[in-house]
Amino acid sequence: MQWTKQNEQTVYENRWFSVNLADVELPDGRHLDHFLIRLRPVAVATVVNEANEVLLLWRHRFITDSWGWELAAGVVEDGEDIASAAARELEEETGWRPGPLHHLMSVEPSNGLTDARHHIYWSDRGEYVGHPVDDFESDRREWVPLKLVPDLIARGEVPAANMAAALLLLHHLRLADG
Repeated sequence: MQWTKQNEQTVYENRWFSVNLADVELPDGRHLDHFLIRLRPVAVATVVNEANEVLLLWRHRFITDSWGWELAAGVVEDGEDIASAAARELEEETGWRPGPLHHLMSVEPSNGLTDARHHIYWSDRGEYVGHPVDDFESDRREWVPLKLVPDLIARGEVPAANMAAALLLLHHLRLADG
């Protein structure tokens, strides 16, 4: 059962996203209007240190009026390499410059509404270079033991699905044998 987009037009746009309206034909021939949000790629990064602690940000999201643990993240600028964007965001938001980054996963957090793709990276080392330039992005930055990740997620302390998935995968990769 494949839906077919007949046409699409932009209703609103700015430098970060556009809101579009598509005419979609269903398999039975009916048509419906479907709004969608087109977004720039998002680059995400963290560091897991030798003690298997992961660098997280504790922040408030005003849209959902919720607090939670997240990884540093932001949009990829025009012409910017995704891994470079992930490293830049990590340094800007935490004050830590990562070592060589490893691609962990790419996900589509809400593919029924948006074409957003989040590309998540991690490093097994980092260097503290100073207070974060974008310290307004979070209330605090902390090294959290990976072994606590499943409980944090179960308690709703990692509300973003992409962040929860990435942290669970890091938990598995780093602690599966121990």
